[in-house]
Amino acid sequence: MINHKAFIFDLDGVIVDTAKFHFLAWRKLANDLGFDFTEEQNEQLKGVSRVESLKKILKWGNKELSEEEFNRQMAIKNENYLSYVDEMDKSEILPGVPKVLDYLEEHDIPFALGSASKNARTILKKIDLYKRFDAIVDGTDVSKAKPDPEVFLIAAKKLNARPENCVVFEDSVAGIQAANIGEMTSIGIGDKKVLQEADHVFADFTEIEIDFIEKLLRNKEK
Repeated sequence: MINHKAFIFDLDGVIVDTAKFHFLAWRKLANDLGFDFTEEQNEQLKGVSRVESLKKILKWGNKELSEEEFNRQMAIKNENYLSYVDEMDKSEILPGVPKVLDYLEEHDIPFALGSASKNARTILKKIDLYKRFDAIVDGTDVSKAKPDPEVFLIAAKKLNARPENCVVFEDSVAGIQAANIGEMTSIGIGDKKVLQEADHVFADFTEIEIDFIEKLLRNKEK
């Protein structure tokens, strides 16, 4: 492995806010099954796989489904979600993100996507970022969900970087834990009280100055 710094970005809640689309699709599913689904409950699904998310929702709604109906509802939810994704464009990129990506690109610092979403590649193409990432690892490439660090370890390997020299941007507790377990520097995007296990926390990318990125790069590489 080459001894250099590398950056790994989660997608949902970090580069784009697709949580709102997931919420709308999950709420429709719940409503169709005869119960409600709140934004507070949606927050608990951050970084959670589609299968585990549906299990949680059914438990909240005190509903049981056959395996066949479970799979059918998952497919319906994804279709509804993708109908929102289909309308996405570059305007969906969260403020401050382009500044950081531009800096990394201009200084030849490798960066990858590390997301649990199986729709990650589709979304990156919609927002015109697909070709900018040096590597993309998504839900189709992994078998273990966060907080297992598998997604980030695969990304580090693709970037030819040691895990301890990688910086991870995440918005979920499970994602921060995955970065920490992988011995990477964890940067939380969101609420400091929620993401207290992160090495650093910012409300969003507009709070991240380039000198902070430079400081991360100057840190002694292991």
